[in-house]
Amino acid sequence: MSRILVTEPVAEAGIEILRSAGNDVDVRTGLSPAELQQAVAGAHALIVRSATTVDADVLSAGSELVVVGRAGIGVDNVDVATATRRGVMVVNAPQSNILSAAEHTMALLLAQARNLPQAHAALVAGKWERSRWEGVELHGKTLGVVGLGRVGALVAQRAHAFGMRLCAYDPYVSSERARQMGVALTTLEELMARSDFVTVHLPKTPETLGLIGKELLAAAKPGLRIVNTARGGIVDEDALAEAVRSGRVAGAGIDVFATEPSTSSPLFELDTVVVTPHLAASTREAQDKAGVTIAEQVLLALAGDFVPLAVNVGAAEASETVRPFLPLAERLGRVFASLNDGLPDRLEVEYQGALAGYDTRILTLSMLKGLFAAGTEEPVSYVNAPQLAEERGLEVRESTTTSARDFVNLITLRGPDHAVAGTLAGVRAEPRIVMVDDHIVEVPPARHMLVVRNDDRPGMIGVVGLALGEAEVSISSMAVGPSAHASTALMVLSTDRPTPADVLDRLAQADGILDVHSVTSG
Repeated sequence: MSRILVTEPVAEAGIEILRSAGNDVDVRTGLSPAELQQAVAGAHALIVRSATTVDADVLSAGSELVVVGRAGIGVDNVDVATATRRGVMVVNAPQSNILSAAEHTMALLLAQARNLPQAHAALVAGKWERSRWEGVELHGKTLGVVGLGRVGALVAQRAHAFGMRLCAYDPYVSSERARQMGVALTTLEELMARSDFVTVHLPKTPETLGLIGKELLAAAKPGLRIVNTARGGIVDEDALAEAVRSGRVAGAGIDVFATEPSTSSPLFELDTVVVTPHLAASTREAQDKAGVTIAEQVLLALAGDFVPLAVNVGAAEASETVRPFLPLAERLGRVFASLNDGLPDRLEVEYQGALAGYDTRILTLSMLKGLFAAGTEEPVSYVNAPQLAEERGLEVRESTTTSARDFVNLITLRGPDHAVAGTLAGVRAEPRIVMVDDHIVEVPPARHMLVVRNDDRPGMIGVVGLALGEAEVSISSMAVGPSAHASTALMVLSTDRPTPADVLDRLAQADGILDVHSVTSG
């Protein structure tokens, strides 16, 4: 059972998923920073939304944390770099609120163009001001989309339905993809100069902070209107307020602010600016989806499984073909670690067969996870395994070939002294170790295993069996493989418990036995 701390309101459906899995779910909202540091001690998972700051102090206090879940899209309130160094996975729910965010963008676009909040406020205050709140149509206007990600693409799609012309700035979108969407790619400066409306859909990073500031606004098309439902700080609030006052910018629709919660901004004083308190994701549907998604991702992380929505795993994608091989890769890493007395300087990982035609980086992460988990007290995850390899001077080389001689798919780990290979066999895709130190064997990986290399002569199996039998260690399965190049053979045995140290010593000293390794494969 894991303890999961939840510090902000999350959909009850998500909480129920966590509790039904047998976890202790501790919901404690409204915590101060000091109270959060106390509450996170002993927690294995922390779930937040946008109001909780998960900084280095919180991560240090949560020394047992495995995962931090952000029930929403952005993770700018989480110190991802520190989490990565500590081996803490950070996950989010990137698609939970994209539809709600796109719809809120269109709502602000329309509200700003037609001055709806201002007209409403005037009318309920007893003022009939038709001429003062005259608006503009969207049809025929140019909308500049800054960021053609999931939300930006949905906004572009909806703007098309209003008859708007579209241009966009996004260095990560190909011209062909933009053409299919009916969008003309431009530079940011050109976008600002030709757009009647601009909508921002970028993540908040050091590069995007203050991106739309004084210089860009000064060069904008006169009468421009700006909408920001992405992240506060991307649009410089002071510069925007100055541009609105000068008349260069006709108005704005702003949902996010540099500091939140925000009850004071120069934008609040301007009649042609429509503001909302970070409501883009605040729909019942979005919150339900975010809660369920983050609960599912947190459970995967706690179980040590592949987590598709981890934001600090370098290779977070795993196709349906690759995913079944993840446990095998981790077990091969553990077996390889047990065969080696210490960590080698170099490790070659080869993927053969149909598997090699896919992105296999996540398999290498899984292998490293198993490799280091076998020999370190530090928590090891998909997140910090590459960092551990770098710190320990392990050079990892990957190679792939779609041709395979004996198996449809094969994963091979090879170091200077030892090698191990495995595959999935049969219609049930059951894991099999099929090679150890270039001896062909076939045995299912087990938690406790014994690898014995010996002279290839009669009686050696009996020597090993007798020693294990006298120690009351039961053999579950066994494979024997002769060497193709020397008069030696290899035994790989699965046992019901670890082989005692004195038995290992006895076997190592027996005549005809060259070396013995006790293996734990997870």
